[in-house]
Amino acid sequence: MIAMAKKREDREKGKKTRADAKRDLDAEFKSPIRSFSDLSPANIREALSGSRYLQILLSLTVIGAILRFYNLGFNSLWLDEATTRNIALRSLPDIWQTTTGGEFNPPLFYWVEHFMLTLGNSEVILRFVPALLGILTIPLVYCIGREFMDRNTGILAAAAVAFSPFLIYYSQEARAYAMMLFFVALSMVFYLKALKSNDLVNWGMFGLFSALAFWSHFYALVITGALFLYALYDLFPRIRNNPVAAKPLVCSGAIFAIVGLPLILVTVQLFAKRSASAPTFGIQGPGLIIATFSQISGSDLAMYFLGILFLAGIVQAFLIDRNKGIFLVTLMVMTFVISDVLSYKIPMQPRYLIFLAIVYFIAIALCYRPLYALIRSPGVVYGFMALLIVINALMLVPYYSTYSKEDWRGFAGGLAQLTRPGDFVVVVPGYVSQPLDYYYSNATDRTIEVGADNGTQLAEINAGRNNNTVFYVVTGDISAANPGGDAIAWLENNTKSRGSTTGIYLLTSG
Repeated sequence: MIAMAKKREDREKGKKTRADAKRDLDAEFKSPIRSFSDLSPANIREALSGSRYLQILLSLTVIGAILRFYNLGFNSLWLDEATTRNIALRSLPDIWQTTTGGEFNPPLFYWVEHFMLTLGNSEVILRFVPALLGILTIPLVYCIGREFMDRNTGILAAAAVAFSPFLIYYSQEARAYAMMLFFVALSMVFYLKALKSNDLVNWGMFGLFSALAFWSHFYALVITGALFLYALYDLFPRIRNNPVAAKPLVCSGAIFAIVGLPLILVTVQLFAKRSASAPTFGIQGPGLIIATFSQISGSDLAMYFLGILFLAGIVQAFLIDRNKGIFLVTLMVMTFVISDVLSYKIPMQPRYLIFLAIVYFIAIALCYRPLYALIRSPGVVYGFMALLIVINALMLVPYYSTYSKEDWRGFAGGLAQLTRPGDFVVVVPGYVSQPLDYYYSNATDRTIEVGADNGTQLAEINAGRNNNTVFYVVTGDISAANPGGDAIAWLENNTKSRGSTTGIYLLTSG
């Protein structure tokens, strides 16, 4: 890592080797901006006019913004997003009480959404912050790639992030995944700087932003633990020779512990509660690994191609610097091992591992280097970037042309046309009323809305319906809410289908 820092310093001073100059898209251009004190309108104009990296990064960020804000309100709110809204409508202390009372998501994102809801109550308002943070993650990943290897790695990884269907999807969802990814990326920028300098400021910033990632989503604790573990390995030779060298890392851990302490205590309690019984949904075991790679890649087909590049990138990292390869492997392997174990105790989904997209795309970006060894031209970087963009762009076409979430907006409109005053609307399971009620009002429609979670409740509602028609609104969540299956059995024996749309089923009896 010390050698890496030296090479980095030489580049910044303009002492490039001939090979470096050819590989560098800026050639002999030297940026006038070396620190915050150099920021001025004139220097910014000169940097933008002379640096290909800044021009491309700015273009990627703008295009990434368009892709994340385009059709932001097209999809209806689904269950988890409706839950976000309902929790965010509470007061700030009540939101914290909701977390301590059993909500399995930290309060930071809900607090931010609480203030956003003062600007309005729409899908766009709820999804604005994730979209914005998704955009800001693009230049952060460039910085990570630059600190880890070089500017070419950074710009290629940034291009993959900008066009990633997986990351665009979660930038357009009113949940905390984009926020967690943003803070993890921000913490990694300071982390890589800290590994080189071992200074207190960078380690302190890493501890702070890691804590904010943890306050965004509990699973950030996994990647933070993996980063601390690698730091101990990397700094061990220095610490062995001089124990004082461990002071900045210890301070970083202390900052994380202090900022995250209230949430750490809650996490222990919630984990004990969540793991008390086997999960009724989610992906278990090795299947989680495959599903994660597939979703981050955008599709199963893309996974095979990008997976090969990923493995080649890991090999390339080991060839360049063994520690670089160990770094990438540590983050991947440790995350998957922990996730595999936890998947049998708590529900697990690939989206919880969204931060692995950074590692994945950085490794893929490293593949440009062996190609450059064969074709010594900056065109290799441009060509590789174009390849990554085309692969992702092809998968974005269906994303923008079809619903990617349950269409509760359209379903509610259709339901209102079918019902008559006095009819029953039974939501199965009951908590699915959250997205339905965002678009449907039983008071306006003059129907009676109730929830049911099992066969006994369904039978009781049906017995008291008199001569009114009962409409059953059912989603696949019933399998998790009623693992015994008596609710599905009752519905199969006592109702008839009126059709379905985007995973929402409408049944009737009477």
